[in-house]
Amino acid sequence: MKIELLSPAKNTESGIAAIDYGADAVYIGALKFGARVNAGNSFEDIQKLIEYAHKFNVKVYPVLNTIIYDHELPAVREMINRLYQIKADAIIVQDMGILEMEIPPIPLFASTQTHNYDLDRIKFLDSVGFSRIILARELSMDMIKKIRQNCQAELEFFIHGALCVSFSGQCYFSEAVVNRSGNRGECSQPCRMKYNLLDANGNVLLKNKNILSLKDLNLSGYISELIDAGISSFKIEGRLKDISYVKNITAYYRILIDEALKQNSSREKSSSGSTNFNFIPDPLKSFNRSFTDYYINKKRNRVASINSEKSLGEIIGKVKSINNNFIIIDSDKKLNNGDGICFFDNDILYGTNINIANGNKIYLNNPEHLKPGALIYRNYDTQFDKFLSKNRLKRKLKLSFRLYIQSDKLHLTGTDEDNYSFNSSIDLNNYKSGYTSTEKIETQLKKSGESIFEVTSINIESEIHHEIPVKALNELRRSVTIALENFRIENYKNKSIEIIPNSIPYPEAGIDYKTNVTNSKAEGFYKRHGVKTIESGFELQKNRKNKEIMRTKYCIRYEIGKCPVIDKTHDASPLYLENNNKKYRVEFDCKECMMKIILE
Repeated sequence: MKIELLSPAKNTESGIAAIDYGADAVYIGALKFGARVNAGNSFEDIQKLIEYAHKFNVKVYPVLNTIIYDHELPAVREMINRLYQIKADAIIVQDMGILEMEIPPIPLFASTQTHNYDLDRIKFLDSVGFSRIILARELSMDMIKKIRQNCQAELEFFIHGALCVSFSGQCYFSEAVVNRSGNRGECSQPCRMKYNLLDANGNVLLKNKNILSLKDLNLSGYISELIDAGISSFKIEGRLKDISYVKNITAYYRILIDEALKQNSSREKSSSGSTNFNFIPDPLKSFNRSFTDYYINKKRNRVASINSEKSLGEIIGKVKSINNNFIIIDSDKKLNNGDGICFFDNDILYGTNINIANGNKIYLNNPEHLKPGALIYRNYDTQFDKFLSKNRLKRKLKLSFRLYIQSDKLHLTGTDEDNYSFNSSIDLNNYKSGYTSTEKIETQLKKSGESIFEVTSINIESEIHHEIPVKALNELRRSVTIALENFRIENYKNKSIEIIPNSIPYPEAGIDYKTNVTNSKAEGFYKRHGVKTIESGFELQKNRKNKEIMRTKYCIRYEIGKCPVIDKTHDASPLYLENNNKKYRVEFDCKECMMKIILE
């Protein structure tokens, strides 16, 4: 079984960095119709990324995972054709109308936006031809195992990054409030805003809090378990994150996954080549709202970043004392001039910069609101970020050389780690004399320069007794490495999977707006699979009153210590969120351990 580390790419530069820092695959927004409207890329830029990726057997998955309107269907079909032509490895989609189109035989992945939480629906998606199913983040380890036992498709799972509080594909909050649909890639992130929490009588339970803003996901402690559970693709969230984030987090999980693979001989990395890291990756030094493992072990935890939606970073230590123009911090961390720090005062997050760091004696740009005993976080490590932004590691493939004489010519054969081989030869009579020692010949052949290869072994046949000119060695080396690199690109094999329509029954006879049907082809898809009643998607609804605009595994009552299941003195009556003079009803389904937000 091949195991894949899947990294995000905001653009081509970020995608190449992800590959160089250890990704086995990269996902990137296509020109349009991706769930991050500000992360689109041209066909030419995606093609550049694909050409670089395929040298290392790294895969590239363009994202077309928005819902689609009827007038957009021809453009989507044309995009899929173009992506197939430039050798994209698969396409991540949400809209079932795509399965009704005449498209080339490119693998389709069911985006997490298709709400891949219910086993029956996952089995259905598996049966209609999806090559991979990207699972909901809310699933437990036990549920993942059960899905693996009942599903043939590859399984992908998020292991790191920002968490949507809602089940993916089931959030209509942004569309309801400002007519910007998350299912159209235009989410305004109302979940990161501040709200008052009220009871049915209007009493304020919480005031001005980020009640719906979750901590970031970090499943770094579960890699081996997830492999054993059946996950083959480990996904890092972050198509809008900067390149330093991509480098740091990709390298961090590359090291962890490689360690896990060493313990299991039946699993292997899905790509070729490797990178020698010259730094210690640390997720605390990249954007994070502190971390949670969410519901991977079925446990209810405090998962909200309730006092701030901003990055906290890493804990540095506590303030020991405050003087006129400096503070003393009790910390074993090395602080730098220009570092960004933050702290809470009365549950409000404040931030400032370090002007001068002299050991634990810190001169701040703005010490206002800071008090002795305050816990200090560093949310910007200037030295670490500067290092990563300038760091230019290159992924390399192992290459072995054999140098020998045959038919009065000097031959050089190069064989890479995937056993691709190429031979080049020259007539030494055409060159002036040069190197004679084996050591000097090896030194010259090891100069792989800007190529994608790292020469790890050289076999010089004993019959070589000629003087070997440096020019001849350079020409042989360049000839072999260029030919091998081109050969790898030309011989890369994309999977060809044609989806053959079938009539396997959908698990339900009727579907509502939460199935996100917004075009005639999607409607035809569900009808062909036996669905009798089909409600149009939320974006097409004219009357939205009393509609559910969010469903989540996260529970506000549990978060504030008022869970009626744990403590019978509390009830499950609705609460209300209030923001900008608008109120939203919060209902609790304790039987299913879920929460809903209703538009009033």
